[in-house]
Amino acid sequence: MNLTLEAPRLSAKDRCDRCGAQAYVKVVLQAGGELLFCAHHARAHGDALKDIAAEVIDETERLHAKPEPVED
Repeated sequence: MNLTLEAPRLSAKDRCDRCGAQAYVKVVLQAGGELLFCAHHARAHGDALKDIAAEVIDETERLHAKPEPVED
């Protein structure tokens, strides 16, 4: 049996460390710890983050996704 684990999705509770907006990008730092960014600040600081990031979880595609209808 093969199991595939996915990183937890960012939720509305996750806020940008720079401005407090909803975070769509999570940067896991090589030195430990993590930073959360909205799409705007992730783009603004993207080049600098590449040098210190161990992993980048980018969920900005969710900004353009159409909501799925909820059935009663």
